[in-house]
Amino acid sequence: MAPIAIEPITPTIKDVVIPKKDHLGLPPRSVARLEKAGIDLSAGYPYRPARPLYLDDVYAIRDYDRTHVDPGSRADPEKKALFSAAKEVIHLTAHIGTEIVGLQLKDLNDKQKDELGLLLAERSVVFFRDQDISPQQQKELGEWYGEIEVHPQVPQVPGVLGVSVIWPALQATERPASFRNPGGASRWHTDLVHERQPAGVTHLHNDTVPPIGGDTLWASGYAAYEKLSPEFRKIIDGRTAIYRSAHPYLDREHPDQGPKYVEREHPLVRVHPATGWKALWVNRIMCVRIVGLDKDESDLILGYLCDVYEKNVDIQVRFKWTPGTSALWDNRITIHNASWDYEGNSPRHGTRVTALAEKPFFDANAPTRRQALGVLGAGEL
Repeated sequence: MAPIAIEPITPTIKDVVIPKKDHLGLPPRSVARLEKAGIDLSAGYPYRPARPLYLDDVYAIRDYDRTHVDPGSRADPEKKALFSAAKEVIHLTAHIGTEIVGLQLKDLNDKQKDELGLLLAERSVVFFRDQDISPQQQKELGEWYGEIEVHPQVPQVPGVLGVSVIWPALQATERPASFRNPGGASRWHTDLVHERQPAGVTHLHNDTVPPIGGDTLWASGYAAYEKLSPEFRKIIDGRTAIYRSAHPYLDREHPDQGPKYVEREHPLVRVHPATGWKALWVNRIMCVRIVGLDKDESDLILGYLCDVYEKNVDIQVRFKWTPGTSALWDNRITIHNASWDYEGNSPRHGTRVTALAEKPFFDANAPTRRQALGVLGAGEL
């Protein structure tokens, strides 16, 4: 492939380079990053794993308990190694979101990676701009935070299994997006809730972003739980719900019954192992019913809990991407939503690595974040 002579800072949808066997065309900045990393594009991009057809095959994937030691639990609470190496640490809102300036993720030492894990557990999502990181280095960092998830339904970077390709133009070929019905990530959700041990830390690196729009929003599960009255918390504390997969599969024994989802039972309120704080853990599209309640009762409570998460803007952060930015977030204590306001008119491409964490658990004696930090206001418990 000929070298790229001029790379536009904000390419339009026409400014694409077409790798062999790729009919869509990759943005120049994405091609440059992949080629620098030694990714072979000659056989086409991306690599698509074989997709499982039957439900029991998907249940069999990682259907066993695994030990997970959260790196944040062994970190220095003051995070001196991480913060002293940064040029600046910027808290974007009071409750969620921090930007670290002047550090390269690929150069973090073990102590700094542990402290980043604790920072993620406390601030939910952390951003690093101007990152020079390859898919291979992204995967290596992800492995520090848990077992890397290889999604059977998501395209991967060729030769780097576990590094998913986030390319809306490609996803739109399977699920067309429009202004009235935007892409699948443009809904509040949490990744991989159907896993036996669901997602912990996700790292999304966007090498190409639209010049206008395409922001991502995150909301704090700690703060959503704290928005609930103490009496209402008693209703949901210790209760479990059914969380389902994003993709359906056929029942091998009864294929005539149509597609079915992977379903797991997890607590509505979980405790983060590094902070010990309670967090609300629901999302509107994948948390389908509360165990032990009638459907009407369950729908009413889940709808309210999702409203608390989604409608309180003071517990959310909205992030404006720039090319070469990495966002790392903790799925155990957040939901997120990708804005599709650019409507596919400019290219966007990134790579994502998700580390699986512990089996969700609830501890009645665990404090809220505000209790633990001693910042309760009048009338709060």
